[in-house]
Amino acid sequence: MTALPDTYVLWVELWIGIAAITFVSLFFIAAPYGRHHREGWGPTVPDRVGWILMEAPASLLVLGWFLWGGDLSSTAAWVLMGLWQLHYLHRAFIYPLRKRADGRRMPLAIVAMALVFNGVNSALIGWEVFVHRSYPLAWLSDPRFLAGAALFLLGYAINKHSDRVLRGLRAPGETGHRIPRGGLYRWISCPNYLGEILEWVGFAVLSWSLAGVAFAAWTIANLAPRALDHHRWYRERFPDYPPERRALIPAIW
Repeated sequence: MTALPDTYVLWVELWIGIAAITFVSLFFIAAPYGRHHREGWGPTVPDRVGWILMEAPASLLVLGWFLWGGDLSSTAAWVLMGLWQLHYLHRAFIYPLRKRADGRRMPLAIVAMALVFNGVNSALIGWEVFVHRSYPLAWLSDPRFLAGAALFLLGYAINKHSDRVLRGLRAPGETGHRIPRGGLYRWISCPNYLGEILEWVGFAVLSWSLAGVAFAAWTIANLAPRALDHHRWYRERFPDYPPERRALIPAIW
């Protein structure tokens, strides 16, 4: 594959370094949205609106990079784009409309931070994977692509099944929270987060890209501490919460 410019590599390494700082910080400050929403973070928007504003750029910007400067004749590139959009079309335009928002609101500050996160990562993925890199048809049979795609699809299946379990916890009109059960919820509190981490680690492998590594690092930095926050939240509110469950990794953590 074509070598990456030194300046680009330096900037991506810096971006990964910021992810490491974020990872540590989020163990001390829970991002104030969803069940962890709290006052004091300024103006808010409806939860669904916030989700669409946050996630849509990841779908649209990467597609824009590809259509603007990519090799549209490359079957392998279209497959990679299909995998990327498999996640983000759902995350940006389907998931927000199906989730039970229950009148929840999200701080605009969180939306703005997510826009920066998605904007930078989408620019890196869009340029490196879909403009700079050239993937021949033979890439689709390369062991790196096959292993990465298998991991991505496994993570996608785990993520979507876990989301379905959460949506099914309450009937329409019901409020409050319940303990999720079934699937990987038998062993961990946040299999949806585990699934998403597996997706982007898989994408880093199947694209064999530095941008993919950076995106996987940011996914872990954001979701691993939040999984621990969720785990503590469940334990604080449900005395009968299954003691054998871990936060993110079965039997480990």
